[in-house]
Amino acid sequence: MVGQGSSQTPSQQRPSLQDDAGLLLPFDLAAAAPSDKLVFAHYFPPLPVSLDDREPDEDYYAREYLDPEGEDGKHRAYGGHVRDRPLGRPPVQDADWRLQDMRTEVRQAIAGGLDGFTVDILQLEGGAEPRLWENVELLMQAADDVDPGFRVVLMPDLSGSLVDDGPQALAEGMAQLGRSPSAHRLPDGRLVVAPFKAEAHPVDWWRSFLRAMEDEHDEPVALLPTFVADERRFAADFAEISYGMSTWGSRNPQHNDPDATGPQSPRARARRLQALGPVWMQPVSVQDARPNQAIFDEAENTTNLRASWALARRTDAELVQIATWNDYTEGTAIAPSVKHGWAFLDVSAYYATWFRTGEPPPVVRDAVYLTHRAQPVDAEPVFPQSELMRLRGGSPARDTVEALTFLSAPATVVVQVGDQEHRCPAQAGVDTCTVPLSEGVVRAHVLRGDEQVAAVTSPVRVTDEPYVQDLEYVGVSSLRSPA
Repeated sequence: MVGQGSSQTPSQQRPSLQDDAGLLLPFDLAAAAPSDKLVFAHYFPPLPVSLDDREPDEDYYAREYLDPEGEDGKHRAYGGHVRDRPLGRPPVQDADWRLQDMRTEVRQAIAGGLDGFTVDILQLEGGAEPRLWENVELLMQAADDVDPGFRVVLMPDLSGSLVDDGPQALAEGMAQLGRSPSAHRLPDGRLVVAPFKAEAHPVDWWRSFLRAMEDEHDEPVALLPTFVADERRFAADFAEISYGMSTWGSRNPQHNDPDATGPQSPRARARRLQALGPVWMQPVSVQDARPNQAIFDEAENTTNLRASWALARRTDAELVQIATWNDYTEGTAIAPSVKHGWAFLDVSAYYATWFRTGEPPPVVRDAVYLTHRAQPVDAEPVFPQSELMRLRGGSPARDTVEALTFLSAPATVVVQVGDQEHRCPAQAGVDTCTVPLSEGVVRAHVLRGDEQVAAVTSPVRVTDEPYVQDLEYVGVSSLRSPA
């Protein structure tokens, strides 16, 4: 059927993911045997690589979002709209610079082992902010331009103004986007639509949407609702009309404990959804820190990322959604950024490969990933913020530096934080060395006998007097940064 795109899964259709940047990972990101397990990251259209095609030190991110006085002081109370931003680039000075940026992000995602994006659709065409719809269309075009195997899952967001549109209007918009070759479809040709906060409408509303898609647009849909509220209130009703189900998930290790098996554990809750019949899409996340909502979660360095990936394996999930690719307002971004480079995406790529293949990939290059905050949790900012982030529950806050190692053989990890030096034995494969955070420069190196096999210095110095409160973890990789 014209406009349906491929009915193959991305991992069946695409060639090897190993690219020229392969030496920047501790394992070989090569194409594994075909797998039906797919990994997506949640794409947030308001925050692409650039907002105005200017130099990074003077563009909209720098002037208006990172500066607490930006946008006429709109974000002053909480110290600025964001704490991080996408990696900058020189001005493109070309009419299609937005499309070029989207292609860059698709390439980055592929290099990070992703099969596609779930794109957050905040409004339909003709809405109050035209770029939100345009960016969705550009992203889908970029995906098709870069790699026909890279898929985009349509995710209408019912947490905002879109909730006021009727089922016929939503069907019109999804059918329009579904004509893109990059729109994700099942092998039977059904268009996958994964509404965010699906519980904003009752099941009968969604039945009307599904009928409109099929009767008015000849477009059968595979519904994949993502619940934000407690899914136990809605899952049984939605199961009757859904191909799959998911939740937005938690952002701290206590709430993402992969070893917990009690009736309220994440594994048990996922199993209850699976028992209803639909496939399960496991949420995976790095961290969460929201200045504009005055809340944060304690991610414990990379512990939350690794724990949520373990849940994906232990629940036998068919799909994964990483929350998020680029939502810098919530501090959840995994995309290459100024504050954490490629570190989180590279680490996630290892676990994504494990998820697909069922086996941890062999470590073939020694690497150390260093993560820490730029300040202690309780440090007071110099800028006169009137609203400070507070822990919203789950894992208790902590001040730590973590050296996450990927090693081909056992070694010793040396972590220096300011004037304090710490040593940890590290086993072959994946291991961690976690030490107290203190003021100063953070460094790590790995010794095997007398040989230094990996080393890295964080570009972010720890201070007890931050300009604005910043509770996001920064990250740096020994394979991508000079020691």
